[in-house]
Amino acid sequence: MALHSLRFYLVDSPTSVGARRRARRAGWLADAFPDLAEMTVLDLGGRVESWSTVPVRPARVHVVNLEPLPAELPAWAEADHADACELPERILRRRYDLVFSNSVLEHVGGHERRRRMAEAVRALAPAYWVQTPYRYFPVEPHWVAPGMQFLPVPARVFVARKWPLAYTPGKSYELAMRQVLTTELVGRAELRYLFPDATIRGERLLGLTKSLIAVRRP
Repeated sequence: MALHSLRFYLVDSPTSVGARRRARRAGWLADAFPDLAEMTVLDLGGRVESWSTVPVRPARVHVVNLEPLPAELPAWAEADHADACELPERILRRRYDLVFSNSVLEHVGGHERRRRMAEAVRALAPAYWVQTPYRYFPVEPHWVAPGMQFLPVPARVFVARKWPLAYTPGKSYELAMRQVLTTELVGRAELRYLFPDATIRGERLLGLTKSLIAVRRP
């Protein structure tokens, strides 16, 4: 129970450390793009509800995700069920003011798919903001497990199933394996390679880089 409460405090609660840092990044986004309230934004892998509480909401938000679509949408939002690495032509033909992605790049399934997502990001708008956890931060953020990202696959699967700070410890071997194989943290060199026209910004925690943000302004 104590460890469950610790994860809730660190990651899951609306006032958790993770939630406060997401709110801080939302402020950085508004500072980086002073015209955000007038922009049309494509959010790859996000959720509509996340935009309901930000300090500055864009004029129009188009969310693309592999999750089931929301039953109802606010007037300022639209949503599509699609793969960020293989966007359909109806989306690729469009243009936006800003492409946004938060903690998605590490989940798309290998470097080649990350490259495809990066190409779409760079083509669809003159500006983008792509955030991803930093590979070399000492704690793997999804399972809150020190050094987990550096372990061999069988050990990572064991941690995913047994580590008490994992989101749902006790899951099946098949589900844990799938989650481990589709979570690959990115380093600074790869992010710079994927987004050569971006400024790479580091988000720090306790003096260490916790996540990276590739930012291109128009």
